[in-house]
Amino acid sequence: MKFGGTSLADVKCIRHVASHIKREWTAGQDLAVIVSAMGGETNRLVALTAACGGNPDPAEYDVVVASGEQVTAGLLAMVLQGMGVPARSWAGRQVPIQTSGDHARARIEDIDVTPIKDGWARKEVSIIPGFQGFSPQGRLTTLGRGGSDTSAVAVAAALNAPCDIYTDVEGVFTTDPRVVPEARKLDRITYEEMLELAAQGAKVLQTRSVELALANNVPLQVRLSFADPAHAPQGTIVCDEDEIVEQQRVSGIAFSQDEAKITLLGVADEPGIAGKILGALADASVNVDMIVQNVSEDGRVTDFTFTVGKADLERAVGAIESAQDRVSYRELMSESGVAKISVVGIGMRAHAGVARTMFDALATAGINIQVISTSEIKISVLIDARETERAVKALHSAYGLDQA
Repeated sequence: MKFGGTSLADVKCIRHVASHIKREWTAGQDLAVIVSAMGGETNRLVALTAACGGNPDPAEYDVVVASGEQVTAGLLAMVLQGMGVPARSWAGRQVPIQTSGDHARARIEDIDVTPIKDGWARKEVSIIPGFQGFSPQGRLTTLGRGGSDTSAVAVAAALNAPCDIYTDVEGVFTTDPRVVPEARKLDRITYEEMLELAAQGAKVLQTRSVELALANNVPLQVRLSFADPAHAPQGTIVCDEDEIVEQQRVSGIAFSQDEAKITLLGVADEPGIAGKILGALADASVNVDMIVQNVSEDGRVTDFTFTVGKADLERAVGAIESAQDRVSYRELMSESGVAKISVVGIGMRAHAGVARTMFDALATAGINIQVISTSEIKISVLIDARETERAVKALHSAYGLDQA
């Protein structure tokens, strides 16, 4: 069981979480519980490190920002003990959770779950702080923001157990119900679809956690933490494609307004030019998403358009300008007022006309498409950010995803 920060916002919320855990423990379940920091706590801790000035030592940064999860784990163990449930908290090193030595972005390499299983023999609930482990040098490490989901799936994989992710929504919806009130909760969704939705902007699950669940075939369920523990509704099960009898053409629509577009005009059309552009961005640690290249009529120059995260725009522009001696171009244009809209569905493999439906719906709504990108189960378009809500609503209706 994994509980996020909104589910653990204060002691009252922690008591409610404890009631969910007690229900499962009373039913005879062996439980490992992964917790995030209390809502807003990680942001507060990050701000404290920034207030110290300079560039903080990454190892000491991890020590500070990981403390939030440790506090939550201890508080939850106390509350459970007060409810008559034997529980204890574990630090990442005590489990132990071994990671790489990359502070603030470590990757889990191994988990020894023997202490957890020994606790189960004593009918004990193990409370584990998410988001952290320890390096080969013995230092505390963190997995990056959203890493508690990854911790939960990794522990579940090591225990050969299913994983319930408790959050502030009932499950995975066809799109954000705050944008489209007619959005409906999905009973099941495939790992591949969930991975695409997470990567394209859906906030329900962290991308690395879904990758890990897919690689280890860990059954996931997204559930509502604020429901009555005695009558908790079923959430959304993330599972293998074979477990879903009939796939819809499109399962969900994701969107992201954290996008920026860069266009290089008048780039020489010669072998290796794309590699030089993308290489300069890679050297600056800028991830590129959508890419479009158009060759001029005379075949001598090309226009090269790509998207990056909005937070990386300034760094990306600087990297390209610094590489102009290697990447000759006539003009660089950048824009941050764009949004990426993605339709995702494993049923695309077996159904024709998905792209046509998307383009027709956007055309009918008078929304211009700037860039198009596709994969086997996803179509993404870049549009003016001001049109995001209208685009999502139009597509949600066009694919018949509205509630009956």
